[in-house]
Amino acid sequence: MASLRRFLPFCSSLKGLNVLRDEARAQLGGSFRGLSSICTPDQKVLKLGDDWQSEHDVPGLNDEIVMIRREFDAAKKSFLKIPEALKKMPKMNPKGIYVNKNIRLDNVQVYGFDYDYTLAHYSANLQSLIYDLAKQHMVNEFRYPEICMNFQYDPSFPIRGLYYDKQKGCLLKLDFFGSIEPDGCYFGRRKLSRKEINLMYGTRHIGRDQARELVGLMDFFCFSEACLIADMVQFFVDAKLEFDACYIFEDVNRAIQHVHRSGLVHKGILSDPHRYLVKNGGVLQFLKMLKEKGKKLFLLTNSPFYFVDGGMQFMLEEHMDCRDSWRELFDVVIAKANKPDFYTSEHPFRCYDSEKDTLAFTKVDALLRDKIYYHGCLKSFLQITKWNGPEVIYFGDHLFSDLRGPSKAGWRTAAIIHELENEIHIQNDDRYRYEQAKFHIIQELLGRLHATVVSSQSEGYKSLLEELNEERQKARLIMKRMFNSSFGATFLTDTGQESAFAYHIHQYADVYTSKPENFLLYQPEAWLHVPFDIKIMPHHVKIPSNLVKSH
Repeated sequence: MASLRRFLPFCSSLKGLNVLRDEARAQLGGSFRGLSSICTPDQKVLKLGDDWQSEHDVPGLNDEIVMIRREFDAAKKSFLKIPEALKKMPKMNPKGIYVNKNIRLDNVQVYGFDYDYTLAHYSANLQSLIYDLAKQHMVNEFRYPEICMNFQYDPSFPIRGLYYDKQKGCLLKLDFFGSIEPDGCYFGRRKLSRKEINLMYGTRHIGRDQARELVGLMDFFCFSEACLIADMVQFFVDAKLEFDACYIFEDVNRAIQHVHRSGLVHKGILSDPHRYLVKNGGVLQFLKMLKEKGKKLFLLTNSPFYFVDGGMQFMLEEHMDCRDSWRELFDVVIAKANKPDFYTSEHPFRCYDSEKDTLAFTKVDALLRDKIYYHGCLKSFLQITKWNGPEVIYFGDHLFSDLRGPSKAGWRTAAIIHELENEIHIQNDDRYRYEQAKFHIIQELLGRLHATVVSSQSEGYKSLLEELNEERQKARLIMKRMFNSSFGATFLTDTGQESAFAYHIHQYADVYTSKPENFLLYQPEAWLHVPFDIKIMPHHVKIPSNLVKSH
């Protein structure tokens, strides 16, 4: 749920593509181990124009600049077309299962599932519904100005995994190191420049004290929350009204919580299921396959039973016999579980009567197939079922409330990330791969230029630096706009490094995929291995540096 937020420390990770760089090097005929290895002594004697000379330059400095310039010019020629080697690179599977920790599925005997955005697939219309209901609550109950009713949800603005700074009022995209993405800091709906970020934060890196003011927006319902926060901040800015950024967050969060806890969003979905729910026979096929293999299944959700029951009936009605019930697929059904407290509390289970809408008072000492249970806790669940450790895998979409608790309890975890499918499609696109390879060539040349030339006032140095920065920025913007015009990709920063959201997936999800039914593509006895060449995220494209030469 949106109320659970946490900022965690980050680890370091860096990836790069080297294909076009190698092609440029091949054109220069050198191994690129050092500048002196690229040219013969005779080739080093170059006639330099007056604009490349400076009496203040260190001896040999111009040679270094000229050499980087030649490499850049050679690289630009290779930019005119995508290398054939790049086209021949294998594509990542948008419906694949990506592995952070090895899993032997033949050892997994129990499969557990969340409901929302795990078993249930929603259309894009749901975010607008949540946004509108929360907005109405803020106007009607919190007395926000009536003009706020004119706000509309903008699906092109937010992504999952952003952070909100309760002190400064900014929405931030952070990278794997905990640094602010240069083009991913918004105050309201206005993107802040790098200069403004430095003035506001002093540095792009978020320190421990600053991290305490950040709240993570990690679940799939956070899209409407992030958009409403930004719109409210922008309203106060435009109206030139003083406001406390913390109050904005607290009010929006309370409104989002009310929409869920009051049942408004549940009733809205069930009143028009064709608008909000996506029928899905694949998930039924997956659940049936598990039952045929003798696996145990349980449903553990925070949603009320009537909402789950109505949704499951709608999604599966065309794929199930009228005499069957989706409940027959599950050995245990637990609703209103109150995750993540479920994993740490000692709340007792209550048996729920769906016809009378009442809870029984008798003690629950067994979890039966034909009963529905509310509340409860992990401790009691384990004591009753005896389902322990790595024989259990739990599927959920929320990294904190769904997966952190099971991960700490020793269960295997599977993150369902719906955005993954679209992002892999984009990463597979030759246009993206071309820009990514181009970016990393320029990035390396810039690094060498900065390392070689400590300081120079020559026109040649300044001209080369400006051109490299311009080409790098163009590549970054093109890649970013392929995903989201405001914040870019969910898993990646504009420089190709992993995002903070990717860090949390790596930490709490043993495997991740876009939908549970993707497991149908694998044998139930399969061994899921971490790729041998893995650095951080298994679904990211990796191009070996010698690929072009080998072709």
